[in-house]
Amino acid sequence: QVQLVESGGGLVQAGGSLRLSCAASGLNFRSAVMGWFRQAPGEEREFVAQITGIMNTVYSDSVKGRFTIARDNAKNTVDLQMNTLKPEDTAVYYCTADTFGTRYWGVGTLVTVSS
Repeated sequence: QVQLVESGGGLVQAGGSLRLSCAASGLNFRSAVMGWFRQAPGEEREFVAQITGIMNTVYSDSVKGRFTIARDNAKNTVDLQMNTLKPEDTAVYYCTADTFGTRYWGVGTLVTVSS
């Protein structure tokens, strides 16, 4: 079955950086659209970024210019480099894989940005 395992969350001060990673298995990784979503306390889950198998990327306006999504099709991994973090970036970050009309989710990793 499809498994997505996130890592790299933690506590960071405002202005700092973190790199999240997601290891995927059980799917045709090269054909999957990989993405990241986040959910802040008391808020709805929201889209952060996505990347296709041919490296086309899309970002939410709130992270554009600060976050970078990248994938390694040989290692079946997708990363999210987060720079210039703000307290409002605090959330649980989820890795997603869209393949054959289904979106799979990881269990999430917590990112906390202190002011």
